[in-house]
Amino acid sequence: MNIIKSIRNRIFQLLALYIPGSTSIRVWLHRKRGVQIGEDVFISTAVIIETEYPEKVSIGKNVTLGIRSTIIAHFNDQVSSGITVNIEDDVYIGPGVIILPNVIIGKGSVISAGSVVKTSIPPKSMVAGNPAKIVAICEKPLA
Repeated sequence: MNIIKSIRNRIFQLLALYIPGSTSIRVWLHRKRGVQIGEDVFISTAVIIETEYPEKVSIGKNVTLGIRSTIIAHFNDQVSSGITVNIEDDVYIGPGVIILPNVIIGKGSVISAGSVVKTSIPPKSMVAGNPAKIVAICEKPLA
């Protein structure tokens, strides 16, 4: 990553942490950083989305990211090609959730507050804990 792009990326990330505009300005800033974001996405205060390789994160439509959530798409220099964190449509991510690399969160899933997601989550699942485990499968999307 070149130095100018890296600095711009960090500035946009810092602005997105606390600037008002959870459905507009924050979403726009993260899109400019390279995060793929669908429509009707809510990004709460103090959300960190992959600081070094934002293009490795994909967020579907109608997704809520709770306060102080963190999405990590790589560890150290181990960067794989393509998307490494994929959050599908209609997902609710509660406050303080940590999502680790190489995870797909299925459509209509709910991630409970404080959960640590280390493995992929099937669609319409409710998960909780560290590590996150399925606590319910729902017939309809919960978000």
